[in-house]
Amino acid sequence: MGMASQVYWTADMVRALPEDGNRHELVYGELLVTPAPRLWHQLVSGRLFAALDAYLRANPAGHAFGTADITWGRQDVLVQPDVFVARLEEVRTLDWEQLRTLLLVAEILSPSSLNHDRFAKRRRYQDARIPLYWIVNADSFEVEEWRPDDSFPRIERDRLVWHPAGARDPFTLTLAELFRAV
Repeated sequence: MGMASQVYWTADMVRALPEDGNRHELVYGELLVTPAPRLWHQLVSGRLFAALDAYLRANPAGHAFGTADITWGRQDVLVQPDVFVARLEEVRTLDWEQLRTLLLVAEILSPSSLNHDRFAKRRRYQDARIPLYWIVNADSFEVEEWRPDDSFPRIERDRLVWHPAGARDPFTLTLAELFRAV
């Protein structure tokens, strides 16, 4: 008996899927499906977004977003980063398809997203030359920092620091604040 052929998914195919409560993403034609995030994931994601948003209001080097469809104009890619920062020039177009130069991406790990975030999506972000990718492990209170040419991450256990071009001051957030109890 032969094996069923794998479907090479497109962004249009993913967008046409019925709403089922899961997150559907696409990396180089591979469909990635994960359940809705846990509450802890959402708390950490919200804190990181709020801190970046406040920072970027004082240092207008980009605009922070929560989850949104990013394709880089490709039909075989559609990712939904938990938190990301895009260039202001691209944001001003008011067109999601124009967001192609992400300055920072953060994914908050969940048990179901661990492999997707660390491998398939990390490689896509590195291919897109995202200057800094944070993989936030809220269960172990640490963050992996990846840059485009890294083969291995730098592990941060104290604070996040990001200094985008054009910003006077760096963004700094202690992990104690990010991971504080409710």
